[in-house]
Amino acid sequence: MRDADTVLSILRERGRRGLPVERLYRQLFNPQLYLKAYGRIYSNDGAMTPGATQETVDGMSLRKINRIIDAIRHERFRFSPVKRVYIPKKNGRRRPLGLPSWTDKLVGEVIRLLLEAYYEPQFSGHSHGYRPGRGCHTALAEVGNTWTGTTWFIEGDVSDCFGALDHKVMLSTLSEGIHDNRFLGLVHNMLKAGYLEDWVWNATLSGCPQGGVLSPILSNIYLDRLDKFVETELIPQYTRGIERAKSPAYRKMQKAMIRARERGDREQVRSLRRQLRIMPSKDLHDPGYRRLRYIRYADDHLLGFTGPKAEAEQIKARLAQFLRDDLKLELSEDKTLITHARSEAARFLSYEITVKHRDTAVTNGQRSVNGTIGLRVPRSVIKAKCAPHLSRGKPARRTKLINVDDHTIVGIYGAEYRGIVQYYLLADDVFRLNRLHWVMETSMLKTLAAKHDSTVTKMARKHKAKIQTPYGLRTCFEARIDRGHGRKPLVARFGGIPLHRQKKAILTDRQPGHWESPRPKELTLRLLAGRCEICDHTDNIQVHHVRKLADLNTADASRRPVWMDIMAKRRRKSLVVCGCCHDHIHAGQKTANIR
Repeated sequence: MRDADTVLSILRERGRRGLPVERLYRQLFNPQLYLKAYGRIYSNDGAMTPGATQETVDGMSLRKINRIIDAIRHERFRFSPVKRVYIPKKNGRRRPLGLPSWTDKLVGEVIRLLLEAYYEPQFSGHSHGYRPGRGCHTALAEVGNTWTGTTWFIEGDVSDCFGALDHKVMLSTLSEGIHDNRFLGLVHNMLKAGYLEDWVWNATLSGCPQGGVLSPILSNIYLDRLDKFVETELIPQYTRGIERAKSPAYRKMQKAMIRARERGDREQVRSLRRQLRIMPSKDLHDPGYRRLRYIRYADDHLLGFTGPKAEAEQIKARLAQFLRDDLKLELSEDKTLITHARSEAARFLSYEITVKHRDTAVTNGQRSVNGTIGLRVPRSVIKAKCAPHLSRGKPARRTKLINVDDHTIVGIYGAEYRGIVQYYLLADDVFRLNRLHWVMETSMLKTLAAKHDSTVTKMARKHKAKIQTPYGLRTCFEARIDRGHGRKPLVARFGGIPLHRQKKAILTDRQPGHWESPRPKELTLRLLAGRCEICDHTDNIQVHHVRKLADLNTADASRRPVWMDIMAKRRRKSLVVCGCCHDHIHAGQKTANIR
């Protein structure tokens, strides 16, 4: 039987060549794929969250994998209904979230690996959501680097995309490349599994559960038809001309300047040159020049059009018609807008996107700003990020953090601030986050002061430090935990990030090249070793998981069970044990035959 990487490599090659794939269902009999899937998702936050049943990643074993494969081989496997919960949205509404059982997550991840390997080489280069090596920054960088001269932005958002995917359209799309009815039937079974809300079963007539591991890849496969429609029909139709025609007024003034130079009238030449610098050299209303550009991240898409507004309205109408007729989806009325690129800003991926215009900015004798794309930090984002740290308009302490140590307080503030700043490093005005820096810094120091019954000044003096950056020394705040025995201290840091724009700052949603793993995950190797890490027995080997390492810290370390000591010393959230030791762990009993 081929190993997992070989199977995925073959599928990628067939996808790259556009060849259909057959007998894909047989690949679900390969235990190597399940071990690879297990190694990828066991550390996710949701792995220890139960769905409709109490099953979680805890207790994972090779026996469980073999039972799943046996059920799939004999076509007895059925996806369970997902447990539905609701999470709040920014607009005050609630978004439904599905919580599958652990077995469904594992099988779903195997299917996702197969689908992603086959479809990823076929996806459009304009799609950036839920793809390896791509993310929000790659989408924004493409807009910033290639959309120069845009006149209109057409913002698009699909209403309830995950919940509105038509099952017939989805299976029809999959069947074009996958010629295996058993595999398609398994996907159809997942789509029709239903959901439990207040422990009442409800049918899923459309969509796939948001929160499931298969939802992102299925939505990309579904919306790839939208990408192809834009690339093969709209862009060719609304793109013409090599370059804009020259402006008649500009050419007339150029000739006047040449005549003045021939007469030797230097004053007139200088005057005309100054006027030329504030005039466009091209005809901005050239009817023979059009450009249409497109980008998509998940269900959000943005088009940049160079041409009249009437044609932009036509493009929007054709998009809405294609989504409605072919994909059975609807554009969100309140989020689908046509925005004038120079006078207004479009919102995409929490950035404001506009076209800059400044006649006074001259580089090498030419205007260098007009028509270029500007990425900005929305003021509403700064206000929203500052709000949790303010009370009556002033920075305030966070009472919930007062009882934790200094290292944790500084680490929490530092991680929150660092995540926001690194996301907005592509913005021209990233310096506006100075306001957020001051608010969070003051709030952090007030929290530390309240903890130690001290003052903000003393806390600043205690934790202040200097670090070297590409832009020189920067002040930050540090909290250290010395570990002794020649080991490096644990350092939590807040600030010290220069608020300078980085045009090449790329933060992908996933690690690039995640397909190619040089070796299996360390946990899967330990599981395959087949030996209990407590008593050395080799029967009924399972993996015990805990939600977080902090759960291993008890008030009285002398009473801590031996299995907790082993996990704490290794700093692992997993422990490979035999069935007997695992039962003792959950029963709170001492494990036998300790090495």
